[in-house]
Amino acid sequence: MDLDGIPLLSMLKGKLNFVNQRQKLLAENVANADTPGYAPRDLKPFTFEQALKGSTALGGLKRTNAMHLEGSVAQHGVWQAQTTPDSETKLDGNQVVLEDEMMKMTESRIDYETAVGLYQQSLGMIRLAARKPGA
Repeated sequence: MDLDGIPLLSMLKGKLNFVNQRQKLLAENVANADTPGYAPRDLKPFTFEQALKGSTALGGLKRTNAMHLEGSVAQHGVWQAQTTPDSETKLDGNQVVLEDEMMKMTESRIDYETAVGLYQQSLGMIRLAARKPGA
């Protein structure tokens, strides 16, 4: 069985992809902190509802209860960047606030570490379940 067929692992890979792309955007924002007229960009927040739409990785998940999420596991591709102008615009038109960007980078690092930890623990549970009894 392919690990991408497991919904939890697929969603965690999507989260890691999202955090990777967000980190690149935030690094661009920091690099352009002195570029006249530059407006910082960021990604819309990641939601697991996004990860459950659009693909046929499981042949489609069926909703058996009104409390269940609808859809199927998505293939995680390119996330869309959006301009996130700030209220602190410099005289040259630059809107990057380095303190805010550093806070966002720290948040992304924490999200990355959490997703990696959950992924590793999930793989550990799969290894445990696949082990021969008494081994």
